[in-house]
Amino acid sequence: MRKRKLSFKELVKDNKQEIESDFKAMERIETKIDDKHSKKLNYA
Repeated sequence: MRKRKLSFKELVKDNKQEIESDFKAMERIETKIDDKHSKKLNYA
């Protein structure tokens, strides 16, 4: 278990990268939803 233990900085860096990729995925989903809604609204 101790061999696998990452340094604190490495853990933080990994976390930031995961959060960033999650955020990008969320943005993509939101833009998809926005596209669907804008098509239904016909730009009213």
